[in-house]
Amino acid sequence: MTELRLPETSLVLLIGVSGSGKSHFAARHFKPGQVVSSDHCRLVVADDENDQSATGDAFDLLHYIVATRLRRGLLTVVDATNVQPKSREALLRIAKDHDVLGVGVVLDVPEAVARARNALRPERQLPDHVIPRQRRELRRGMRGLGREFKRHYVLRDEAEIDAVTVSYEKSWTDKRELTGPFDLIGDVHGCRAELERLLEELGYELRRDERGRPVGAHHPSRQAVFLGDLVDRGPDTPGVLRLAMGMVGDGDALCVPGNHENKLLRALRGRKVTVSHGLAESLEQLEAESEEFRDEAVRFMDGLVSHYVLDGGRLVVAHAGLKEEYHGRASGRVRSFALYGETTGETDEYGLPVRHPWAGEYRGRAMVVYGHTPVPGPEWINNTLCVDTGVVFGGRLTALRYPEKELVSVPAERVWYEPVKPFPTADERPGGTASGAEGAHRELDTLHIDDVLGAGGVETALLGRVAVREENALAALEVMSRFAVDPRWLVYLPPTMAPVATSGLERYLEHPAEAFAAYRAQGVGRVVCEEKHMGSRAIAVVCRDEEAARARFGVDDGTTGAVYTRTGRTFFSSADLTEEFLSRVRAAATKAGLWAEFDTSWLVLDCELLPWSAKAKELLRVQYAATGAAARTALPVVASLLERARDRGVEVTALLERVSGREGNAALFRDAYARYCWPTDGLDGVRLAPFQLLATEGRSHLTTGAPGDLDHRAHLELADRLAAADPSGLIRPTAARFTDLADPASEAAATDWWLSLTEAGGEGMVVKPLDAAPGTGPDRRDLVQPGLKVRGREYLRIIYGPDYTDPHQLDRLRGRFLGRKRSLALREYALGAEALTRLAEGAPLWRVHQAVFGVLALESEPVDPRL
Repeated sequence: MTELRLPETSLVLLIGVSGSGKSHFAARHFKPGQVVSSDHCRLVVADDENDQSATGDAFDLLHYIVATRLRRGLLTVVDATNVQPKSREALLRIAKDHDVLGVGVVLDVPEAVARARNALRPERQLPDHVIPRQRRELRRGMRGLGREFKRHYVLRDEAEIDAVTVSYEKSWTDKRELTGPFDLIGDVHGCRAELERLLEELGYELRRDERGRPVGAHHPSRQAVFLGDLVDRGPDTPGVLRLAMGMVGDGDALCVPGNHENKLLRALRGRKVTVSHGLAESLEQLEAESEEFRDEAVRFMDGLVSHYVLDGGRLVVAHAGLKEEYHGRASGRVRSFALYGETTGETDEYGLPVRHPWAGEYRGRAMVVYGHTPVPGPEWINNTLCVDTGVVFGGRLTALRYPEKELVSVPAERVWYEPVKPFPTADERPGGTASGAEGAHRELDTLHIDDVLGAGGVETALLGRVAVREENALAALEVMSRFAVDPRWLVYLPPTMAPVATSGLERYLEHPAEAFAAYRAQGVGRVVCEEKHMGSRAIAVVCRDEEAARARFGVDDGTTGAVYTRTGRTFFSSADLTEEFLSRVRAAATKAGLWAEFDTSWLVLDCELLPWSAKAKELLRVQYAATGAAARTALPVVASLLERARDRGVEVTALLERVSGREGNAALFRDAYARYCWPTDGLDGVRLAPFQLLATEGRSHLTTGAPGDLDHRAHLELADRLAAADPSGLIRPTAARFTDLADPASEAAATDWWLSLTEAGGEGMVVKPLDAAPGTGPDRRDLVQPGLKVRGREYLRIIYGPDYTDPHQLDRLRGRFLGRKRSLALREYALGAEALTRLAEGAPLWRVHQAVFGVLALESEPVDPRL
């Protein structure tokens, strides 16, 4: 029995003459989707798999499919004759371009067998010379198989082919089953004493030999990962190797190679290398060790794998970092990148190569942690972190605790090696033991337009991929780049909200009965009815202090948060007023105990900021007050003239009644918007009504039914606590009623409450499923609106005009189309939920902005703004 051992990600070329059984072999051993057949490609491009005139187009398609599958990391099997080295060359070039191994499998059946099999296929009658020619080409090509393939198999008869079994090998880089927790340690460079102190700081217990030398270190629940460059420059390369080798051998650590290990290994094997950059020190120190130790060190360094993919693919470790397309791949250029990174071909003023800024272009979901290039403090760029903090140059030795994302570092005992390029002195670089993201510099992760358009939209957990039109994206780009708050605070935008279905009741356009009926029909048992404040939607990002703002959001200008509108614009023109606002919210959060309760240094709140006039003053003046003033001025004059005409015997009674009615409607219109306007001075008169805690460190709290969510009762209780803890009077609670949709009396009580709110001048209420919103439960196809707004009769006068309650106007408005608005509400909600999830997970800012930008872009869709 012959076992074919195939890498899990590889390109398998089946090689054999027509009739050798390649298609049967492929169907027997591989999944249908894994097999790319030249015959099938002919069928696709020509409707006839025997049309040889379509061969060129068929192979263009075959090559495209193969390249796409390999790019996606999928095992791919090519079912074609492949007997000519030239035809294999093109396919093997594709495999090389995607850094996967090509495997050849030759089915070398006797010519008589191939002829007999072809005779049984009447749809394909080959000329007599074809099989002998293919067999000659196969024979000639087999001489060089060893040069073409690093791995190939030749199956020489039917019995051997029938006895084959196929097994799969994981890549050496694939350690996805290891989930940590890990301690990822930056470049040590022979600084054994600092490494010992760091391991002890991390909670490892050192193990020593009879001479007191550390030969291992164990943690009861964690595993260390060395990121390469253990050797050179420092005072004790053998000691560092001894400790690292012991930990790796005991299973207490993993290790990837650095460029210095690579060079030292070549030197120890007698290769010709330039003795520079600290190599001389390592060779001298190792010369004092036993030959047995040197041999062991050579075996250790020779066995190191270029990089590792860990924790289910969520974490990648490599000495110099790794681009996304190289994750889990194996080739010379992947190893070279992992060891050395990528350079621009230029050198700086110190003669050092200029590194290509790959991290700035990184868009992968896996976090990449690396070293190689010494930096004054750890650097977050996109979803990557550099933890080489120059210990051998007098800096620090740093580790990242994963998945906690806590940084721990110890200072160097001294400058052990003078760098070619000056390294910051102790007072110029961050220090101390860092927790969370503290001590790490965060680059601004800039969103690219292709991050939204190039992917065909934004992938969300609730609705799959949400598409964004190019014209809408361009409008959003204008807003986001010119008018939005500092992008580091722009972590969420609230969705639009769908209105309730149009009411059939005589005097109402909207009524709670339709909201209750809609949710009941979708299986929702309990809802919450929240008072709808007539103000401006506001998102408040509040940090506990300036240090939290710097550590978590990378903001070091003294600001501690932001409060912005649903289009991302700041509410207050004065930075001082914004900080005063934030200080009041922060004081209330502190008194209410939220920082400790949620173990967080920041929080994001969804709120309404009142009065409406605080933000919409110009809109009120130009649109609403102007309309009211015109009606107040013109209609009494018209009514007076009509009365005089009537007194003279002119029949104008119907027209006078209509004008009088419009005059009354105009007064109601003026009263409606005036209720939401009052004078403010700074924060005096301003009120904030929070109704949802959106996110804290490590958790999104949006009510989607996922683990860790808060239901709406919990959100409102938190809002009540904030209001009670605020001595300044800025924060006010949000009134609510909880309704059982199986209880008519409960529904009636909620309806009566809505009537009392709206008849007293309130805007209305929002009805939400109490426990969860869209996508709850195992079946996410029947999505539920996260909220339905039910606006009051008089409030809608502001929206639809003073005379909208006239019967003929109501009849016309009942034909309003709600489908597009409802679709928009669901899509924006899914994007908002995705933004919060990514924020809580610590995703790079560009990924958060990908979803935020999507919400902003969807707002440009042509939807009736009155809905």
